[in-house]
Amino acid sequence: MSPLMLFSFVIGYFVILLIVANRTSRNSNNESFFIGNRSSNWMLVAFGMIGTSLSGVTFVSVPGAVGKESFAYFQITIGYLIGYAVIAYVLLPIYYRLNVTSIYNYLSTRFGFRSYKTGSAFFILSRTLGATARLYLVVEILQYSILESFHVPFWLTTVIILIMILLYTYKGGVKTIVWTDTLQTTCMLAGLIICVVFILNKMGLSFTDSLGQMREKGYSKIFFTDINSKLFFVKQIVAGAFITITMTGMDQEMMQKNLSVKTLGNSKKNVLTLSVILAIVLMLFLFLGGLLYLYAGEQNVTVTGDKLFPEIALHHMPPLISVIFIIALISALFPSADGAITALTSSFCIDILGMKRREDWTEPEKKKVRQRIHLTVAFIFLVFVMIFKWVNDPSMIGVILKVAAYTYGPLLGLFSFGILTKRKVIDKLVPVVCVLAPVICFFLDKFQKDIFGNYQIGLELLIINGFLTFMGLLFISKPVAVSAEVKSLLHDGTDK
Repeated sequence: MSPLMLFSFVIGYFVILLIVANRTSRNSNNESFFIGNRSSNWMLVAFGMIGTSLSGVTFVSVPGAVGKESFAYFQITIGYLIGYAVIAYVLLPIYYRLNVTSIYNYLSTRFGFRSYKTGSAFFILSRTLGATARLYLVVEILQYSILESFHVPFWLTTVIILIMILLYTYKGGVKTIVWTDTLQTTCMLAGLIICVVFILNKMGLSFTDSLGQMREKGYSKIFFTDINSKLFFVKQIVAGAFITITMTGMDQEMMQKNLSVKTLGNSKKNVLTLSVILAIVLMLFLFLGGLLYLYAGEQNVTVTGDKLFPEIALHHMPPLISVIFIIALISALFPSADGAITALTSSFCIDILGMKRREDWTEPEKKKVRQRIHLTVAFIFLVFVMIFKWVNDPSMIGVILKVAAYTYGPLLGLFSFGILTKRKVIDKLVPVVCVLAPVICFFLDKFQKDIFGNYQIGLELLIINGFLTFMGLLFISKPVAVSAEVKSLLHDGTDK
């Protein structure tokens, strides 16, 4: 199919998004933008968050990694289930009890103002790097498949995509995103299923036959038992749990949608439902990856990794499947990018500018500031996408997980120390601890062969980072003093 025809389908899909956005953003205000007026339907949020959790990187990188790592990613998925349970029964009750708009308000309540600012700053850094890495990968594919034939430069392609996202999030924020994410998740999953069915039919394979061929080729192995390997199943499962706890439970973008649900009970249902559906979808992506490598062998396709799925979908499948792939890819891109831009805008307005505390600003003034920040965040996204273009790493999912290990580690340490201990930290030293921990992790990672020998540090780098932060906070903390009155009450109670 010609690039012009593909581009026309992209425009048509975007027009549908604008119609949905226009209908859902009516009568929107700042509360609608930040937390959807706490009136979102939990089932819509759960379904829509599948798209946010997966992104365009998952859409091409998870299947692409099967050739090298088989189904090892499902070990991480098992950890996801554990992590979502912790979010539902530990973190969500805290956030709802404090009635927060930004989850980093917990750090202010528990530790102090500088801890609060540190937590929100690490979120802004992490989400900016992670979201722009995801955005870069999909823009690269769209550039290669469509816009390059029109001689449109890469930077302009990125600008076009960002303008499209801004047009439907600028007014409604979370209130709109809950609905657009639902539409986009539907398109993404439909594209995934259609591609699986097409390849099975094209190769004349049943589900059982395809698994048998994958097993022969070594594509379907799930559990890795070499303790020194970065794919060792215990490390992967534990890391998966902590990745979910941090990248969802301690992430403003993800929790912003959960907090838009009216009640704690329904928010828990949302998280637990999401975890089960996500595990099924990720296994389907891995199965697709195995099929793609089998099909590539039959079609004499030599590309691997992130480029495999786009190459086969655009050049070795019928035009209709190419259209479905592009729409599904965009549907995977938009939920992760639009949510990130909205959440970063919210975090900067609330956590950095203190918009909730600014009684001297009128609602129209707050709205104007929020919209300016929204545009600024989009510009920052453009800058970082161009940086990733310059770096040009072959596997973006590896980049994203490495970025998460460095930037979410301090958040893991902060939240876990606050929840698991009753100690009081020296608030002004918290930023120092949170910067030192990832710096130490960088040197541990860089010189791991000299330090650990054959042992390879993988995703557990996030846990090490969180542990170092936790120990640093322990070092700068002291037990909470108990007042004489409380001591007297405790003593009286003991005597009785």
